Order: sequence, then C-alpha cells, then structure tokens
Amino acid sequence: MSLTHVNIMLAFITSLLGLLMYRSHLMSSLLCLEGLMLSLFVLTTVTILITHTTLASMMPIILLVFAACEAAIGLSLLVAVSNTYGIDHVQNLNLLQC
Repeated sequence: MSLTHVNIMLAFITSLLGLLMYRSHLMSSLLCLEGLMLSLFVLTTVTILITHTTLASMMPIILLVFAACEAAIGLSLLVAVSNTYGIDHVQNLNLLQC
C-alpha cells in the first residue's frame, strides 16, 4: 500500500471520527460529510489510475455528483433550520414535532 493510500485513508478516518464526535453543530457535521465524500472520490480516482481499470472510470464522477447533491441538500437544510430556529445546534432542534 502506497503512502498516498495511507494518507487518503487517514483523511477518511479523521472525517469519520469528526462526524461521530462533533455532532453539536449542523455545519460541522456537513463539513465532515463533505470530507468523507471527497476522500472517497480521491481514493477511487487514485485506485483506478493505478490499476488501469477502464470499466470503473465513471465511478469517481458519479461519486462527485452525489457529493455535490449532498452538499446542496445539506446547505439548504442548514439555511432552512437557521431561518426557522435561529441556531444550528443539533441538540436543541426537535425535528419530530409537527
């Protein structure tokens, strides 16, 4: 395993631990999710370039499209929650209430 793979996996694990530990603000959770998706994108791209598999060459583009959609939906939820409640603290939100 190359040093590049180790660094990308370390970035993925760091983002995952950040998502699991710092869940107080919605913005920090969204940033950790974006870090997860971008590290997966770079990992799949580097793996495809190293192994020369042309059949899986669309996978990084599809992953990047899902990451962009996730970011757009997350930011729209952040704006909606901050306009409605005035804060982005996840613990103070009661989203199950009608």
